Amino acid sequence: MFNTDTLFEEGRVRTLIAAHRGVSSADIPCNTLAAYGIALRQKADIVEIDVARSRDGRLYVFHPGMERPHLHSARMISEMTAAEVEELRFVNQDDCPTPFRVNTLDEALRLMKDRCYINVDKFWEHMEEITDRIRFHGMEKQVIVKTPCGPDYFDAVERIAPDFAYMPMIWRKDEVSDELLKRRIRYAGAEALFDSEDDPVASAEYIREMHAKGLLVWANAIVYDYKAVISAGHTDDGALTGNPDEHWGWLLDRGFDILQTDWCAMLQAYIAGRSR
Repeated sequence: MFNTDTLFEEGRVRTLIAAHRGVSSADIPCNTLAAYGIALRQKADIVEIDVARSRDGRLYVFHPGMERPHLHSARMISEMTAAEVEELRFVNQDDCPTPFRVNTLDEALRLMKDRCYINVDKFWEHMEEITDRIRFHGMEKQVIVKTPCGPDYFDAVERIAPDFAYMPMIWRKDEVSDELLKRRIRYAGAEALFDSEDDPVASAEYIREMHAKGLLVWANAIVYDYKAVISAGHTDDGALTGNPDEHWGWLLDRGFDILQTDWCAMLQAYIAGRSR
């Protein structure tokens, strides 16, 4: 059902919504099976997951570096054994303990098989191991993988996962798409990161040029740090506390094919309201 061979056609028919680490709030933490399940119930097209690896090689869905705020752990998962990781429990947004544990990548893949596209973030940190698990589950055509830009990353994708839909994270100006189209990579498009509306990757002209090449452009409405702007200030926060037309509407009108959000149901409702 979810086949990245048809991702471009789907993205051109409608805006695809990516759920950032699932859908989480109140007592339900991000990057848990519960958060992914809620994203599926809210009809997210794509669920974004992060991957971390324990000291003894087990892969977990967790954002590296978030151990202290999310797990009350002074140690990173990369410093712990799998047995130690599995003793941990998330805390909720009020800093109270929850029953939710850190799930394995295998558990997340089994939950979402044939139910949505999966954007695997931090793919570049453990590319071979993550690729092995995706192939084990037969989900090669269900995943979208990303890396920063650079020849070493491109070489690794070409060597290890050339059949996975691939989107590099491009800041401000695209200087790699023409090269990637020549490589033995399933280049699906770019994640556009920009701090000004005037940045080339934020322009409607750039998006039209990418479409002409059969490529999609992904934008982010999420806010993980208000000081780190990645969509020229057009954000979930602005949409929910101000005028959504100036935030989600701006991104939609500019022509982005995929929007990543922390508020799937609200963005779905806004898009539905615009089409009436």
